Amino acid sequence: MHVQFYKMSEENEEKPKNFHEMEIDDRILKGIAKLGWQTPTLIQEQAIPLLLEGKDVLLRARTGSGKTAAFAIPVIQKILNSKQTTIHQEVKAIILAPSKELCSQICKVIKDLTIKCSREIRCIDISAQVDLAIQKPMLVEKPDIVVSTPARILQHVRASNLNVKESLEMLVIDEADLIFSFGYESEVKELLPFFPKIYQAILASATLSEDVKNLKSLVLHNPVTLKLNEPELAPSSQLTHYHLNAEEMDKASILYALLKLHLIRGKSIIFVNTVDKCYKIKLYLEQFGIKTCVLNSELPAKIRCHSVNQFNQGIYDIIIASDEKALENPGESHDNKTKKSKRRKDKESGVSRGIDFQYVANVINFDFPLDIESYIHRAGRTARGNNQGSVLSFVSIKEQELLKAVETHLQAKQSGESIFQTYQFKLEEVEAFRYRARDAWRAATKIAVREARLKEIKQEIFNCQKLKSFFEDNPNDLQVLRHDKALHTVKIQQHLADVPDYIIPPTLKNLSGITRKRKRTRNQFRTSESSNSKFQMQKNNPLITMQFEGFKKKKKS
Repeated sequence: MHVQFYKMSEENEEKPKNFHEMEIDDRILKGIAKLGWQTPTLIQEQAIPLLLEGKDVLLRARTGSGKTAAFAIPVIQKILNSKQTTIHQEVKAIILAPSKELCSQICKVIKDLTIKCSREIRCIDISAQVDLAIQKPMLVEKPDIVVSTPARILQHVRASNLNVKESLEMLVIDEADLIFSFGYESEVKELLPFFPKIYQAILASATLSEDVKNLKSLVLHNPVTLKLNEPELAPSSQLTHYHLNAEEMDKASILYALLKLHLIRGKSIIFVNTVDKCYKIKLYLEQFGIKTCVLNSELPAKIRCHSVNQFNQGIYDIIIASDEKALENPGESHDNKTKKSKRRKDKESGVSRGIDFQYVANVINFDFPLDIESYIHRAGRTARGNNQGSVLSFVSIKEQELLKAVETHLQAKQSGESIFQTYQFKLEEVEAFRYRARDAWRAATKIAVREARLKEIKQEIFNCQKLKSFFEDNPNDLQVLRHDKALHTVKIQQHLADVPDYIIPPTLKNLSGITRKRKRTRNQFRTSESSNSKFQMQKNNPLITMQFEGFKKKKKS
């Protein structure tokens, strides 16, 4: 097989093209303008012309580089072109993704791009696990683009609800490196005979793993491989990596102090390794009046997607996410599975990969990730576009080896430069916080956590099912359905929500008024349409250390 290989660099000699120079329909250009995309990213600039020519392409670029638009824009353009000659409505494109959240986001991007041609282009997402009969009428109408997980679309094909043998022109597989690791190898192989012999195929991936190479040989024909010559993470000038040695009780105390003293500014994702830890931290923080939203594989897919959308809109600032390795290894041994929770988890769920969290200022690893890849993907949630970001990792004695492995890997990628900085936090200066934290952490018992998990799932399932028809008729009222409400399975003491002046460390006294500033920043999230003014605060370091001299000097200059 002859493979053309393009290695792209940001130092290309050619002058970069703009969207209007790529033979893109004016209706799509208006959608692009409404999204605020001024110029194409490097992967979009290289991929869009090749895809419009009809070539099979393997896109390799890190998360946040604009891969979704790189394949979505050509797919829409080619469908608009074909509608000038075809008479019958047919399914022209299928987009496969490993998780329901990613399917939802891809569909949203396409709908945003087609806002000026929504009558001509129809895209549906069928990844939701509902009865096939409910989705069948949508497929009978033969939408132009169908977005789904491989398992779900295979169910519809088997049920004869979807027949694309004669009509399919384009197949896209997003996050291709996760398709096999989510257990979809057999589904993809079974799907291919239902597709025509000739179609344009596109694979988008963050890595070029063995799984991607296997998938490439199955799907692509004489492909062009576009490899973005870039580091795995944003440069150190944009993304700062901190680590702080602490055991679990101290981790909890430090997290409480960071949030209540507003040393963490902007939207944040707190990563943990288990669902139980998600709820323990939520219950712990709600005792101090700190609202958080939980994201894990036990919640209904629609709720997960809605939670992410509200977070992206700035309705709340903190998500606690469980990065469960079991989701990426569904083929693990039965013995290992029996040790895990018996509650139903959704294997078509992903948090550290795929989900497009927007304008995240901080990633906090309460539990250090279990491998190098997970660290990279968690860190990739922040410092996207031109925004500043930070990653703060709490590291226990047991997690030291994991930290060393990540540090060695990143140093090798950065020509031996040291990546991690020690986060300067004087725990002895917040002893009063530590005292409060100890009681609150103990109050979040295993029983309280179990009750919280059940209560949250029941509550969200109720929201998902009972209110579905109402919100279909009243979409604007969906905003009132928040996911950061307190669960109240632990006793709430109202005085803990306040921080008395006498327990604030002397080094932070000069920042009285930071609360008022933060309230104005939250209003900016809701009112400003410009991303530059909307997240102006992220131009400063979003994570402040307790060594405040440098910060004061920077502020005066």
